[in-house]
Formats: sequence, C-alpha cells, structure tokens
Amino acid sequence: MDLRETIRSIPDWPIKGVIFRDLTTLMQNPQAFRESCDVLYERYKDMDIDKIVGIDARGFVFGAVLAYKLGIGFIPVRKKGKLPWKTIQETYSLEYGEDTLEIHEDAVKKGEKVIIVDDLIATGGTIGATVKLVKKLGADVIECAFVVELPDLKGRDQIQDCKVFVITEFEGE
Repeated sequence: MDLRETIRSIPDWPIKGVIFRDLTTLMQNPQAFRESCDVLYERYKDMDIDKIVGIDARGFVFGAVLAYKLGIGFIPVRKKGKLPWKTIQETYSLEYGEDTLEIHEDAVKKGEKVIIVDDLIATGGTIGATVKLVKKLGADVIECAFVVELPDLKGRDQIQDCKVFVITEFEGE
C-alpha cells in the first residue's frame, strides 16, 4: 500500500505557500493506520527500549499504539501549559511561527532508552525541541521515528546527532 495516497494535502494552510500534509485521513483508513503502526512495531520490537515519547498531538496516536504494543511506558510532550505537573520547556521555530513544548520533569530517568515518535518531520523544529527536552532529563534518544518526512524542508538538520526512521516521504512537493 502506498501510504501517501491516504494522506490529504491541503494547500495554503495554515498560511499561504505551505502544503499541509493531513495524516488524519491516513488514521481514518484502517488498513493504512494498521500498516503504519505495524511497521513501527516491527522496527522496534527487538530493541531494548524503555519508553516511547510522543509529540503533541498526532505523535500521541502513533506513539501510544507503539508503546502499548511494546509493553512499555508512553511519555507525552505537549504544547506549553497543557501538562499538570512540574515541567521543563523548550521554545522552537517552525515554518509559520514559534512555539514552546514541555515535558514533565520526572517523565524519563537518566540513562533510559527512548524512541521519539511523531507523525511527520518537516522543518524539524518540533523534533529538535523534543530531543533537547529528553536529553536535558538525561535519557538516551535511540531514534526518532516518523510516518512521513518532507525531505525538501531539511528537518533532519535539526537532529543531526540522532538516528531517524521514516516510513514514507513526500519529496519535491
């Protein structure tokens, strides 16, 4: 199955010139959603991973399924003001503005091995901030995993010291 065919492209959203890749349509398709989750599970099932870190909000969907299938904990990284306990923060730039992410300060322990999961990597601001948060807490980022990559936007440049796994990509669009 070509997962790209299940992803809706929305031109000029949230601002003119941006093509938004809407993975909610992939998640609505049972076969595409199952395939995406199964690919992630197959990738990590034999690795010694302690936690999955999922990025607000679609990273929660894929990350939580992966954590469940692996039988390990799930850690949410959320936008500022959404977590109810003591947090650390990281502010980052994205293609259409600036934002701040937070993680609970007791979410991971020093030396724990984590996989960070998000639906899509574009400019890399969100994943770059998340990697910094996880490393500030002392955990080891084993890999960053995405359902989709937009390689033309060079998001990997924000996480050059991390391994990256991508299921599919939209190149040259």
